[in-house]
Amino acid sequence: MPNIPDVNRNKIWKEQIAACHRRIGDTRGLVVEGRLTRMVGLTLEAVGCRAQIGGQCEVIGSNDSRIEAEVVGFSGESLYLMPTGDIRGLEQDARVIPTGRVCEAIVGDHLLGRVIDGAGAPLDGKGPIHSDECRPLTGETFNPLARSPIREPLDVGVRAINALLSVGRGQRLGLFAGSGVGKSVLLGMMTRYTNADVVVVGLIGERGREVKEFVEKILGEEGLKKAVVVAVPADNPPLRRLHGAMLATSIAEHFRDEGKQVLLLMDSLTRFAQAQREIALAIHEPPATKGYPPSVFAKLPQLVERAGNGDKGGGSITAFYTVLAEGDDQNDPIVDAARAILDGHIVLSRRLADMGHYPAIDIEASVSRAMNDITKPSHQEAARSFKHLYSTYQQNRDLISVGAYESGNDENIDMAIAAMPALTDFLRQGMDTPVTLSESLTQLQALFPDEPDQHGKALI
Repeated sequence: MPNIPDVNRNKIWKEQIAACHRRIGDTRGLVVEGRLTRMVGLTLEAVGCRAQIGGQCEVIGSNDSRIEAEVVGFSGESLYLMPTGDIRGLEQDARVIPTGRVCEAIVGDHLLGRVIDGAGAPLDGKGPIHSDECRPLTGETFNPLARSPIREPLDVGVRAINALLSVGRGQRLGLFAGSGVGKSVLLGMMTRYTNADVVVVGLIGERGREVKEFVEKILGEEGLKKAVVVAVPADNPPLRRLHGAMLATSIAEHFRDEGKQVLLLMDSLTRFAQAQREIALAIHEPPATKGYPPSVFAKLPQLVERAGNGDKGGGSITAFYTVLAEGDDQNDPIVDAARAILDGHIVLSRRLADMGHYPAIDIEASVSRAMNDITKPSHQEAARSFKHLYSTYQQNRDLISVGAYESGNDENIDMAIAAMPALTDFLRQGMDTPVTLSESLTQLQALFPDEPDQHGKALI
């Protein structure tokens, strides 16, 4: 290269050396192909090849149709695979080729404002997503002693939650309810009104109709600019639904590690568990609790524990997971498991929803385990007074409603009856009317202006 300056010559050499390194890294040697011998439901069984759990394989039919699948189990000489896409066109003796890859999550600032599926492919028609930045889909282990404690309150814009079930940055809460009680509406309110640098939304296994409504009506054009939506509707294969929840969590982890305050909303944790149940039962894992195999209860904490605060001085992931209580059963296995691993739960009542009371939060059954660490004693006392009066009325509601209770028999019940209209108005809130944290505390304190020693003495 006699006519090329030394600087340019060195640059060309570096590029050529880098290209050689890339070619060396892509060399995997001989790949032993297998063949598809059995397919039952969505489970593919292959023989003649080896691959690790979680490894990707390509299944190629005689008509050159190609389907991606992931290794989810093995037995003897057989590999059990689960497809991540459409399985039409598959046939017996199709070629099964291990690729040597595992699923990774594409992350980066370029995802802001985009709607993607469980594989990271765009759904919004805004063009392809280009990124060289990836992280493990399954996440990395986190030293619990390295986490920052929950010490800062978070304003979610919902008066009942701000005042009586206060949420802290880095907390993980569940929204528990049966179908049609208002989980998605409450989740949408918190999406719009919570102050966060980045919002990551995982719509996992729910109705496909909700995706467009969530993006256009709840997030809106301005809200979408700082949000990432991972949409994997119910018609997707179970493995893709599983990956969608993990992808949303990986994206949230990326922004947390950049020092940002992230709000992670996942609808729903139950569909994630059901997807794992479908996979586990398909590969003959024995059912344990009401049809749920043990692997389901191992996957739930693995997903949830990835949220929370990061290292000291770093960012945080405040996560809300909706949990479907099938048949309004609060002892459903997934509800019970989620209640044990989350930092609190907000229960929505069908009785309140049927009465037109929104948000239909059952204050008696709900709890925030971080509230005492992020609120002042005066706030805690006012919240206890509110719950005492509300609970007293509910415990005697039947007697009061049929006229069996006579005024003057019990001072606490008399105060609860007098206070109930004010308590009910406090708990109600329009979905288009945000109430800030400071406003919530002011309105709560207005019910108990003198902070009495005995519950309810100074209630207006």
